[in-house]
Amino acid sequence: MASETRRVAVVGGGITGLAAAHAAVSGAEPCGPDVHYVVVFEASDRVGGKILTTAFAGNSAIDEGADAFLARVPWGTALARAVGLGDQLVSPAASRAAVLWDELHTIPEALLLGLPTEVLALARSSLLSWRGKFRAASEPFRRRTSIAPDSLGTFVRARFGDQVHLRLVDPLVGSIYAADTDRFSLAAVPQIADLASSSRSILLAGRKAKASAVAASGPIFYTPSGGMGMLTTAIAEAIASAGGEVRTNAPVTELAADGAGWRVNGERFDSVVLASPAATAAKLLSSVAPDSARTLATIPTADVAIVCLAVPVTDWPSRLDGLSGYLVPKPKQHLVTAVSFGSQKWTQWHVDDSVVLRVSLGRDGLPVLQLTDEQVTAAAIDEVSLHLGVSLQPSHVRISRWPAAFPQYRPHHSELVAEATRTLPAGLVLAGASYHGIGIPACIRSGIEGAARAGNRQALAH
Repeated sequence: MASETRRVAVVGGGITGLAAAHAAVSGAEPCGPDVHYVVVFEASDRVGGKILTTAFAGNSAIDEGADAFLARVPWGTALARAVGLGDQLVSPAASRAAVLWDELHTIPEALLLGLPTEVLALARSSLLSWRGKFRAASEPFRRRTSIAPDSLGTFVRARFGDQVHLRLVDPLVGSIYAADTDRFSLAAVPQIADLASSSRSILLAGRKAKASAVAASGPIFYTPSGGMGMLTTAIAEAIASAGGEVRTNAPVTELAADGAGWRVNGERFDSVVLASPAATAAKLLSSVAPDSARTLATIPTADVAIVCLAVPVTDWPSRLDGLSGYLVPKPKQHLVTAVSFGSQKWTQWHVDDSVVLRVSLGRDGLPVLQLTDEQVTAAAIDEVSLHLGVSLQPSHVRISRWPAAFPQYRPHHSELVAEATRTLPAGLVLAGASYHGIGIPACIRSGIEGAARAGNRQALAH
């Protein structure tokens, strides 16, 4: 007997909402074989959220936001293939990066998100002093460290000392999450949290984990050849082809109970996936789920700006050839936190006679969006020039401002999200970076799992 078609509203047309809608209309696992009628409500004039690809310096597709996704976790790669982009996925041409500590030091080999997994590789690095290396090497002889405080910085310092934390883990993890890792949840970084909860010595356990990762075949990162915007466009087109709707310029102004279902902008739906940032969800829930709304409103965010620079290749030092970029540790930061040598990292970012740089400014505790465009541009050019020992004279500049781009997972963030979810009425589902993991694969997974719950009456009733 055919099951009854369920109407599902998805609030938010970023990668999470698109993934949720695609899973629901296509019947992809874990949503099951049933195909639902889905409407995506996106407030802005485009889909993609914080994924945006535009022209720059003569190249038609230079990303303004995320430029890749992890290839070795399944959700991003699987979705790209499902919407027909499998043969257009490319990986970085340059993967060797550096850390700035007075000068550029190549990041040591055998790291797991900055954690050492091999003493000899760390010993060969010029990034740490011998005192820092000896402190890190003593990790296997230390007693088990409690994970109860749920602070990444506290845990790493206790295991490996300040130098590994400040010069490796904080720059690497901080660049991914725009975070200050002393105020960031350990549980929110599963690669490290899993080791911390299962093993006394992270160095010894990390060696096995790193060996498994190295043994895995294939690239570490993927991106569509036409930029990350190519992915979100393809997902939206697949949703429409399967019978769903993606509405842009459609902010949700009404969310209200309607019998056993919900009314969204005057239309009735059986369930609603709130695939929007926590602050937006909190406003929508203020009247229908005030306890959840108050909890969600406490989740902090960090603003960032990304400045693209096209630098004449004649001014580019040959000593930097082959590098994908560098990270700036917190003690060395002014406003710039990381620099990607984009056209060295991605061959499709080629610009005649220029090297394309993407300069990241701002993080949690380091605001930048109060600055004018002139101030942001000057900071990017002046700081990178000082870091590299050259005088950059870019021929093209582009500023991308991303307010509240990165949710900040404070210690015990998962408990906060669990409490917000517990007080949600049946038929409402939370999905996205504010809740279940930052990064494109994590958002896709959250969207797919949210769609599965939205289409499951029994699950929604609990």
